[in-house]
Amino acid sequence: MTKKEIVKAISEELGLTQMQTKTIVQKTFESIINTLVEDPKHRIELRNFGVFEVKKRAARKARNPRTGTPVDVEEKYVVTFKPGKEMEDRVRQLNEAEKATATSPPETPVPTEPVPSIAESTAVNS
Repeated sequence: MTKKEIVKAISEELGLTQMQTKTIVQKTFESIINTLVEDPKHRIELRNFGVFEVKKRAARKARNPRTGTPVDVEEKYVVTFKPGKEMEDRVRQLNEAEKATATSPPETPVPTEPVPSIAESTAVNS
């Protein structure tokens, strides 16, 4: 789903114009970004949705997968997201529903009547 699709869905549900909704959605995203950038120790907790947090990833040794040569990777800040309880529960239900359909026995085909050939259908109509 794209931001444009989110804007369209929200605007239809709330009866706002897409321009008004786009402004609200964009300001929300900007506020999240600005809060995380201004104070890297800050976290944003959205109840039932999740937590955005900035964490420092330590420097490490890595390998170039193409050549196999060692590469030094410097420490850096990364944004992490931990889903909230409601999101976790709903995704878990999706997983359980998928497993249930995967383990259910295959449907038996419904018998169909044979379709008469052209010669048979003209003989019946004559």
